[in-house]
Amino acid sequence: AFVLLNTGNKIIYSKNRLLTTIAYRIKGRTTYAMEGSIFIAGAGVQWLRDKMKFFKKASETEKIIKKLKDNNDIYLVPAFTGLGAPYWNANARGVLSGLTRNTGPKEIVRAIIESVGYQTYDLFEAMKHDGLRPKIVKVDGGMVMNNWFSQFLSDIVDVDVLRPKVQETTALGAAFMAGLQIGVYKSLKDISKNWSLDKKFLSKMNKKTRSSLIYGWSKAIKRTLIN
Repeated sequence: AFVLLNTGNKIIYSKNRLLTTIAYRIKGRTTYAMEGSIFIAGAGVQWLRDKMKFFKKASETEKIIKKLKDNNDIYLVPAFTGLGAPYWNANARGVLSGLTRNTGPKEIVRAIIESVGYQTYDLFEAMKHDGLRPKIVKVDGGMVMNNWFSQFLSDIVDVDVLRPKVQETTALGAAFMAGLQIGVYKSLKDISKNWSLDKKFLSKMNKKTRSSLIYGWSKAIKRTLIN
């Protein structure tokens, strides 16, 4: 999974371990972006489904999570292949912390879903330290169909999250660019008219709760980086 922040024609070099990349180039004009990479996002849900056998369909995760009042202080850092931005630690491995005798599959499912929100928060914090402050987040991919996750993401990063009607943005973007090249669309502005909102998620979490959750995540990260 990636978090991309469009920086227009400005090349901004991160001082907080993010990547400067090219978002796209059209007619010789280059648009740049700041990029953060999350190694394990939706793949974590696949792991719970295929390896742990906690459920049969990824769509079941929302129903499972809603049965819990909170996360019971369970955190899962899915460093199955190391940690991406902003840590860039290839030797890190996954850590499940806060276990008690009451911990079961539901808590672990919630922890893996929450981890994507926390990892996104880490990227946003790095961007903030580079002087960039996104006001909205446009999400895509199969995971965002989980309403609970999309709301949690908005709560943790404290930014409005917009989910489009077409979630496969990468494929759609490629189709749009092809259409622009052959003349189906006249400009990027013409293409943007085809984007339509499915649902908007607004941050509702109070500051104290958010700080507490992020503090728990930071402790889990420190345990992961001990390796």
